[in-house]
Amino acid sequence: MSDFTPTERTQLHRLPKRGLYDRAEVYRILDEGLVCHVGFVADGKPVVIPTGYGRKDDKLYVHGSTASRMFRALGAGADVCITVTLVDGLVMARSAFHHSMNYRSVVIFGKATVLEDPAAKREALHAFVEHVAPGRWQEIRQPTDKELQVTTVIEIPLEEVSAKVRTGPPIDDEADYALPVWAGVLPLEIPPQTPIPDVRMPKEIAVPEYLRNYSRKRR
Repeated sequence: MSDFTPTERTQLHRLPKRGLYDRAEVYRILDEGLVCHVGFVADGKPVVIPTGYGRKDDKLYVHGSTASRMFRALGAGADVCITVTLVDGLVMARSAFHHSMNYRSVVIFGKATVLEDPAAKREALHAFVEHVAPGRWQEIRQPTDKELQVTTVIEIPLEEVSAKVRTGPPIDDEADYALPVWAGVLPLEIPPQTPIPDVRMPKEIAVPEYLRNYSRKRR
């Protein structure tokens, strides 16, 4: 698995040591995340839309209503910038200036392609559902032809991509280390809670294994 090649848009100039172009690490970040932010220009104005996504191999998939402004703009060939960010901790420094966060983020540039073939759309929706909850697709009702017709699926190639990562403790000015102020990292996690069953579901249907042991961590 080859690394991504830095481009003029993905090359990090500020704090370049935080930049990563390792494809495996980029995919681990994408596979752990749930929400991406899609940036594009529509009618001459910048727009950023948060939405879910899925990945399969070297493609990222986003789907939504055929009436969506975002999908109309991207389907017409607009450039797109997609970001995914995971916040791992709050970095509490001795000075206000050096407070930070530990995070992992990915930035993707490119152009989207609208999937027209129903089989390709089904495959992309499969990737989307399995991204959210691996094992779910095989249990649920599959999309009907009518549902596919009112759903737009776009595919973004993972080619012009970079990751940015910060880890570790605060980095203070040397003189500030003598200050009597607590400093360190507050780790942040979003642990899954107990699944809440739908009130209209028969009580004998058990919670599936993939929800009882749900985790966003990906190997």
